[in-house]
Amino acid sequence: MADTESRTEQRLSELEIKTSYAEDLLDQLNMTIYRQQQQIDDLRAVVVELRKQLPAAGQQGAAQGVVDERPPHY
Repeated sequence: MADTESRTEQRLSELEIKTSYAEDLLDQLNMTIYRQQQQIDDLRAVVVELRKQLPAAGQQGAAQGVVDERPPHY
């Protein structure tokens, strides 16, 4: 009976350790996702600012100029 209790306590201890590692990993993953979302938000703000700097008519003309331009390897 004591052997069974010892094994049970050992297994319980191992499960607690695994749970602790899983919680730590989950916290790390959550922090990573949080930082990535901050970066995405910052990049979106930069794109919005860059789009504001381009004149509306210039966007169409610039796009056509790039399409009609010969690649440098010709």
